Amino acid sequence: MSERLILVDEADRELGTASVLESHSGEGILHRAFTILVFNARGDALIQKRSAGKRLWPSTWETSCSGHPQPGEDVAAAAEKRLCEELGFDTPLETIGKIRYHARYMDVGSENELCSVLVGEYEGEVRPDPSEVEEFRWVQIEELQKSIADSADDFAPWLAGCLRIVAAHREEAR
Repeated sequence: MSERLILVDEADRELGTASVLESHSGEGILHRAFTILVFNARGDALIQKRSAGKRLWPSTWETSCSGHPQPGEDVAAAAEKRLCEELGFDTPLETIGKIRYHARYMDVGSENELCSVLVGEYEGEVRPDPSEVEEFRWVQIEELQKSIADSADDFAPWLAGCLRIVAAHREEAR
């Protein structure tokens, strides 16, 4: 059985499920997702370059990790599990907001997601799954924002929205 994604409306109310392929084909179907940014003690963000084997946005820089909760699965629990699967470590995550975005990738398909943004802190070894992650690096947020402004096509479309949520969260914390 293939992975099922949770279809939602703009208010994040569940409408049913669809396969990953159905959810990302054509213009896509709005579904629930999550994206994670992990920071180290210096405030650097861990970003990854998606595997070349990915159907949408292959070999493109994105957040630390992204994915989809399964039906009946808590978003934070799904995010923590996915982080461990993709990057080989676990750390507590905090949900700080949501982004709604829709982006088409050439004629291959689309992301159409209501995406929870989670953050965490981690110091230690990163052991990426090579089938998911081509490479990773730690980067200052300001440097990342400048890189996105200079060459947006090198970055997944959800990364800029995630950074806006992080910036707003940091401003509230002051």
